[in-house]
Amino acid sequence: MLNQLFAVSGTVKALDNEIDPFMAVFMGTITGVGGGSVRDVLLARVPAILQVEVYAVAAMAGVAIVAAGIVAGGSRARMMVLSGSVCFGLQMVAYWQHWNLPTATGL
Repeated sequence: MLNQLFAVSGTVKALDNEIDPFMAVFMGTITGVGGGSVRDVLLARVPAILQVEVYAVAAMAGVAIVAAGIVAGGSRARMMVLSGSVCFGLQMVAYWQHWNLPTATGL
């Protein structure tokens, strides 16, 4: 579950370097999802992004919140805690309710 924190910190770091908020959200999502995938490969596990489709969407939702909050002038620490909580909460509810995104079948 540390991937959400990596995603949030990647977004904040991008915003600190005055990168466009849209690109900061993209970079933060890649940081969280990509870092977790590398970890899973090094541990000889199937990457979570290939098993749980909500994984990347939860990261993107959280980093969008932190980017919007910081750009709007919110407290950086509060936005980071809020967005990390949203990422974690969304992923836990998705796991509990067995949510999955639609997949292409019959290909």
